[in-house]
Amino acid sequence: MPPLYFLRHGETEWNRAGRLQGHLDSPLTEKGRNQAALMASILLRELGPRPALRLVSSPLGRARQTAGFVSEALGLSLETDPQLAELTMGSWDGLTRPEVEARWPGRLTGATDHDWYFRSPDGETVDEARKRASAWLQSVTQPTIAVAHGFFGKILRGVYAGLDHDAALHQSEPQDVVFRLHNRTIERLTSNDIAA
Repeated sequence: MPPLYFLRHGETEWNRAGRLQGHLDSPLTEKGRNQAALMASILLRELGPRPALRLVSSPLGRARQTAGFVSEALGLSLETDPQLAELTMGSWDGLTRPEVEARWPGRLTGATDHDWYFRSPDGETVDEARKRASAWLQSVTQPTIAVAHGFFGKILRGVYAGLDHDAALHQSEPQDVVFRLHNRTIERLTSNDIAA
């Protein structure tokens, strides 16, 4: 598979409020715009201007807004792909965890911090998310920068690296790091790396 650079969108208003976004959306905060600009600068230092890469984003606004920073910094046109959208938690999209617990008593009993969002009665399952991530990865035929989301990013990186479900969900989901996926390994590119 060609090299793939993956980044999560910058912080949003709902990230700050602890609200699940799923297929709903909220705008980037000032911090989120700064994170998007930082990730764009990491990619520019890594790849240079106008690299021969495809830039593709989730169609959701927070990812497109983040990808816009990359597009401008690197001089790349931007495509969207619905396969990169965040996991939907169905009727839980837009709620906070306490709101979920109040409306669906007992539904989160025994859940961990890494799997509770798959307990939604009408959300995307982990198997569905893994199949979607696998299908998207198989469609990558040229070096690519992908801008997507936290939960889906963990699944996608896990599928890429051959991690089991639990290991995939225990990965971090930073909003200021670029992940380079190449030869079945995952490398974190940070602002510290480019400052050296």
